[in-house]
Amino acid sequence: MVKAVVAGAAGGIGQPLSLLLKLNPLITELSLYDVVNSPGVAVDLSHINTPAQVKGFLPENNGAEEALKGADIVVIPAGVPRKPGMTRDDLFVNAGICATLAQAIANAAPKAFILVISNPVNSTVPVFAEVLKKSGAYDPKRLFGVTTLDVVRAATFVSSVVGKPLDAPKYNVPVVGGHSGATILPLLTQSEPQIPAAILNDQAKRDALIKRIQFGGDEVVEAKNGGGSATLSMAQAGAHFANLVIQAAFAGKTTVVQSYIDLEAAPGGKGVQKEIGSDLAYFSVNVELGRDGVQNILPIGNIDDQEKTLLAAAVKELGPSIEKGVQFTPAPPKL
Repeated sequence: MVKAVVAGAAGGIGQPLSLLLKLNPLITELSLYDVVNSPGVAVDLSHINTPAQVKGFLPENNGAEEALKGADIVVIPAGVPRKPGMTRDDLFVNAGICATLAQAIANAAPKAFILVISNPVNSTVPVFAEVLKKSGAYDPKRLFGVTTLDVVRAATFVSSVVGKPLDAPKYNVPVVGGHSGATILPLLTQSEPQIPAAILNDQAKRDALIKRIQFGGDEVVEAKNGGGSATLSMAQAGAHFANLVIQAAFAGKTTVVQSYIDLEAAPGGKGVQKEIGSDLAYFSVNVELGRDGVQNILPIGNIDDQEKTLLAAAVKELGPSIEKGVQFTPAPPKL
C-alpha cells in the first residue's frame, strides 16, 4: 500500500508523470495537487484500470495538506518552465513555490520521501531542507533532487556516438555534481559498456558529447520554440527514479543511483567531500537506496584528468547556487 502525491500535477511534466505513476502497480493511492485543473486530470486518470485510486486537489480548503495526508512519496515538478534564453538558474522564482510545498509536507507528511524536480534543483533542494529544518521535520535520507534525466540523456547520447543507438537501455553512464550546465559531470570513463578509447581520446568528439549532456535541455527548449522545456523526458526520468525509491523502501530492492542530496545523509558523504576537495553540503553522487531512503553514499571513484577539471568547475559553480537556496527567505503567507 503506497500513497504517492504529485505536486504540480496539471503541468507539462506533472500530467505525464502522473500517468506514469498511475501505471505503477506498487502505487495504490495517487493524489494530484495543483493550483488549477488537477481534479480534471485525476478523473481522466481514474478511468485507467490499474490499482492506484486517484483524487485531485486544489488550494481551496487547505487542499495541499489534504492531498499530502498519509503520503509515502511526494514528487514535485511544480513551478515555471524554462523558455528560450533562460537557464535553470533563471527559474529561482520557483523557490517560493517550493518553500510553500515544503511547509505543507512538514505539516501533513513529515515522513514522506520527497523528490524535487522543480528547477533550479541545485537551489530548490536546499530551500526544501531549510523549511523542513525549521519545522523539525527534516530527514536528509528522505530528500532527493532528481537528476535522473541527466543520466538518461548520457546513456542515449553515448549510445548514439558509439554507433549503437538501439543499445541505449544497456548503457549506464554515472552523472554527478549538480543539475544545470557546468555542474553536470558525466563520468564517461566509468561508462558500462565502456566507451571506445578512439572516442574518449578524440578531444573534439568528447567535448561535444559532454556539452550535449550538460546542455541537452537547451535542445528541447529551442525545439519547442517557446512552448516549454523537457516535459515528457523529465516525466519519464522522474517516474523511473520514484519507482526505484518505492522498490527500495517498500519492496526491499536496494539499488545504486545518482541523486542530488545532502551529503550528511550518510557517513560516506564526508568521503565525497574529500574527493571533491570542498565542504559543499549538497552534491549529486552515487547513492545506495534502502528502506529509509539514502542507505549509503558511495565514492565518485576513479576519474581522469579531464573529469577532474570538470569536477573543479562544477564545485565552483555549485557553491553560490546552494548558498542562494539556503539563504532564501519565503514571503510571509497571505492572510
